[in-house]
Amino acid sequence: MIRILKEKPWIWRIPFLFLLMAGTVWAIRRHGKETSRAVQTEAMQWYRQEGSVFGTLYHVTYEAETDLQPALVAALDSVDGSLSMFNEHSTLRRINDNVDMQTDSMFCTLFRLATQVSEATGGAFDVTVAPLVNAWGFGYKNGKLPDEAQTDSLRQLVDYRRVSLCEGKVVKEDPRMVMDFSAIAKGFGCDVVAEVFRTRGSKNFMVEIGGEIVVQGHNDKGQPWRVGVNKPVEDDKNPNHELQEILHLTDGAMATSGNYRNFYTTGDGRRIAHTIDPHTGRPVQHSLLSATVLAPTCAEADAFATSFMVMGLDKAREVLQQQKQLRAYLIYAEGEEFRVFTNLESAATAP
Repeated sequence: MIRILKEKPWIWRIPFLFLLMAGTVWAIRRHGKETSRAVQTEAMQWYRQEGSVFGTLYHVTYEAETDLQPALVAALDSVDGSLSMFNEHSTLRRINDNVDMQTDSMFCTLFRLATQVSEATGGAFDVTVAPLVNAWGFGYKNGKLPDEAQTDSLRQLVDYRRVSLCEGKVVKEDPRMVMDFSAIAKGFGCDVVAEVFRTRGSKNFMVEIGGEIVVQGHNDKGQPWRVGVNKPVEDDKNPNHELQEILHLTDGAMATSGNYRNFYTTGDGRRIAHTIDPHTGRPVQHSLLSATVLAPTCAEADAFATSFMVMGLDKAREVLQQQKQLRAYLIYAEGEEFRVFTNLESAATAP
């Protein structure tokens, strides 16, 4: 009996010893994980790279364990191979040439998004507007203004509702119709590159293609990304351009469209804006000078920014009331002065 009383403490200690051993193993493993994370953090470094794509330049800044430029270049090549107007082997180019073929998944994704934006803007955004754009001197720069008869004739080839996807193939009501995704492809390219960074563990990055931007996290100083909105002033002597506003972004996408630099002057001194209204077949004429749009994706921001430049200020404000996911910074002319309308909380709204 005395023996039993002396043995009870040892029996009680057995589970305690197991708990102690388990705790020690857990602590060792935790320390190992913490060490691994620390090493991983130390291995992260910042990269800044640039190159050319879609007839413009791209700039990327990102934090990663390794150089991701080969992966982002491959991603951009995929976008070009699907959506380029000028790559004779691209999916879009072959469809425009009426090749009977299955589209790729990238083309289908952007086609559907473009159609959604067209419907949301009452056709202000229209990927079939290319014949009119080219006729007015942009795209192929033919330098000869179309007359009223030619404009009206080309308008018969412009209507996004006359082009559709059926079982992976594009169906055009008129084989002469062509599509141009240039008003959405740069933004889409930013989204594709951003996804490359996310899937490879980069949490802090900025992607910029021809002025369209996607950011996530913070910059190399641990601060929000600073993105400028240019004043809509044509000034060849000031290539850096004066800023109207600086936005501080941590997550999201931004695109800007404007006519203040993209125009040409005719022999009689007339300025022809590069934005063509699909409804009239002619360059737009209104007070809106610049449209900057923030959206969940850069493809959306790109397409809506173009749409707003077609629609003008009042109709753009109506769309913003309906599309709650959008934020915008719109600069318009009032006499000789600039005015701003914005639904960004951090920016002042002009009366």
